[in-house]
Amino acid sequence: MKTILITGATSGIGRAAALQCAAGGHRLVLVGRNPRKLADTATAVRAAGARGVDTLECDFASQAAIRQLAKNVLAQYDRLDVLANNAGGYHKQRTETEDGIEMTFGVNHLGGFLLTELLVDLMVRNAPSRILFTSSVLHFGATLDFDDLGFESGYSGEKAYSRSKLANILYARALARRLEGAGVTVNAFHPGAVESGIWDSLPWYGQPLIALAKRLFMIPVGEGGRALSYLATDPEVAGVTGVYFQKNRVKIPSRRAQDDALGLRLCEVSATMVEP
Repeated sequence: MKTILITGATSGIGRAAALQCAAGGHRLVLVGRNPRKLADTATAVRAAGARGVDTLECDFASQAAIRQLAKNVLAQYDRLDVLANNAGGYHKQRTETEDGIEMTFGVNHLGGFLLTELLVDLMVRNAPSRILFTSSVLHFGATLDFDDLGFESGYSGEKAYSRSKLANILYARALARRLEGAGVTVNAFHPGAVESGIWDSLPWYGQPLIALAKRLFMIPVGEGGRALSYLATDPEVAGVTGVYFQKNRVKIPSRRAQDDALGLRLCEVSATMVEP
């Protein structure tokens, strides 16, 4: 039995993966920002067969909330087998977190970065363990401009989302190198083009295209969830680290995503952005 923490666990692939992991008899720690949705998801996960289910509230747009989440985890659990950084969103208009950071980058990348850095020692003590990041095929073509990480000029929801997903892969690869030999695997994955609610915030002119895409080629949420639950629990990938998965297979990510120097710089800059 594994203890598996999933952020963004109340909807989309996070909820689907939690239900799938529950069916395998694992213990789930569900993290979300909506208490009602957390309670509903916990009920469903218990019914699916989980050995235990806990819920923790956290808004990933707040670094203070993430720090409190980490404190709660460290206080309540003596081991954590899987940390699945899945919380994220798409924002058609540029907004900022309470810490003054562009929302997409702040939640999709820095949120998982901060939580992972706060829990990484626990993961090492519990080795073998696994750290996962929900990325996207949209990282292809993304840019990473350290002079304007938050798109203060030229913002678009698509560009900001793609940048955050590139950052997920760069950080996963850098962390995997840092933890080499520690028994902790770190991987990023594309769950597929999932018909989840993340697309609901696209501009009005994009909604007809999304509706068509959902009918023609987007995959069900459950199938996307299996990409996460597979990496969280399958013994086949127990020793695989520092890679990017698509359709449960190792794939070569974009050229930028393979730039180790870029990944190291991202980690250094990210660390300064989450300083207390």
